[in-house]
Formats: sequence, structure tokens, C-alpha cells
Amino acid sequence: MFPSTPVDKINLFGQDIFVKRDDLIHPHFSGNKARKFAYFLEHEFKGIKKLIGHGSAQANSLYSMSALAKLKGWQLDFYVAHISEQVKQSVVGNYAESIAFGANVIDVSALALSPSLTTIEYIQQQVLPHEPAALFVPEGGRCEYAEFGVSQLGLEIMQWAGAQALPHLYVCLPSGTGTTALFLNKFFVEQGCNIQVITCATVGDEEYLTLQFRQLSPDSTFYPQILPLPKKYHFGKLHSDCYKMWCQVCEQGIEFELLYDPVGFIALRDFLSSKGACDVLYIHQGGVLGNQTMLPRYQRKYS
Repeated sequence: MFPSTPVDKINLFGQDIFVKRDDLIHPHFSGNKARKFAYFLEHEFKGIKKLIGHGSAQANSLYSMSALAKLKGWQLDFYVAHISEQVKQSVVGNYAESIAFGANVIDVSALALSPSLTTIEYIQQQVLPHEPAALFVPEGGRCEYAEFGVSQLGLEIMQWAGAQALPHLYVCLPSGTGTTALFLNKFFVEQGCNIQVITCATVGDEEYLTLQFRQLSPDSTFYPQILPLPKKYHFGKLHSDCYKMWCQVCEQGIEFELLYDPVGFIALRDFLSSKGACDVLYIHQGGVLGNQTMLPRYQRKYS
């Protein structure tokens, strides 16, 4: 297991905010995905020679899985619905670095498939039955195995909060599938400590995120508090207020990623505006490698 990540402090929205530096877990294996994939790194899988995943060609999970496969000595086959020519030609970012790590990224749209067959259906029906030595990880690491690494994160936070003698702590992070937020809040509830997870939906809306929680656990006492957002943020699209927030936060001396973190900080800003000053620990999502491709897009549009 990697050593505990440090906690830094920034001043934002008129108060100090603690930052859990999960971007520093490992040079190639960090952030949210490193926590969710920790089980696969820490355990032995006899006979496994290949890792199979799916998602976007620019996803943080692609890069994290390629790093995991390299660390374990496995081959990564990563299935995507489509790869644009621009992504293929880019020499920086998640896709380029994953290819450099030896990942085999498969464009499902280039295969002769039934139009009604989704990427996950193709993997389940046409790939996995012929790959007995492969380990399949659902998109974004959304599975019960994620609880292993997330619980370690929870333990680190609980021990740190205890050392700081904080009477109550809010732990804030943005959610895609909600896996990390759910398992983290579950850990704190089970430990009976005064730590509460607050999150926001970066994919879909609050109803969608609640559904993701429900599919991972039927016990609603484990569900984090979902913070409302001022508007709908379409995942992966450019939003001027997200870019503005990212620039504001990065002025504090820590680079955050551009996909999840700006939405998380927007939700946190509004939460603190209504609640007032309180102790907050924001979990850095890692994934800053993706900024190499996303930041130029923002700069072209808004700078």
C-alpha cells in the first residue's frame, strides 16, 4: 500500500480549506482511480495476464489502468466507443501516455458490429468468453473491489482529523459514478466518527447519482449528501465558469484537473455560502495529465 498522502491548506471562498493531496500517490497511478484500483494492485491474481476495461479514449481511468497493468506486468485492452483523429494524433494526454505504457485501445466503432450492440455488451458477449486469463474492471472502477482502497483513504482522513482535533469535518469530492463518495461515507458511518462526505453530480443529475448509490448499496444511511449545482454541467463540455473556477483555485499553488474538480469547487462554494465557515477537506482527484489536452481547448475558447 502506498504511504498516506499529505494534507495542504488553501484559502478559498473566504476561509481555509484543507486539500488531501491524492495527486501525489504515485507519479503514474494517483487520485480517485488509484484509490478505486488499489485492490488490484495490492492483491495477487493467479493466472491473470490481461486487464480489460472500457470508457472514453481520454479518460483518467484509461491512463490509470494502463499504469496498473504496467505495474502488474499485464496487458491492457481498453475498449472505447470512438477515437477521434485529433486524439489519435495527440502526443500528450491520457491517450498518448497510455499507448506509451503499452495499452491496446480498441475502437469499437471500427469493428463490424450490430448497431444495437453497446461497448459493454460487445465486451460481455464477444470478448470475455474468450479471455479466461483476463480481469475485467467496469467503467471508472465502479465495483465492490473499490471499497478496499477507498476505506484506506477513509482511515487516512480519520487519523488526520483526529490528530487535528477537529470537532466535525466535511469531506468534499465531485462524483462521476459516485463509487468513491459512497464507500468513503460508508466507512465514516461505520466508524461512528464526525466526518461527513458531501459530493455533487458531474455526470447526469442528482437523481442519476442517487441511483448509482442505490446500485452499490441498498442502505441509504451510507449515502453522501449531494450538493446542488447552479446549472447543468454537461460532462466533458467546456464551461466558462468551470474554467474561471479552475484558474481561481490554481492560484493557490496546487494544480487541479479540469474535468471534475471545477464542478466540485463550484458546489463547495455554494455550500459554504449558505452554511458559513466550517472545516472542509477537499480530496484532489488527480488526473492532471488530462489537462494537457483539455487546457488548450479552454484557452482557445476563453482566453
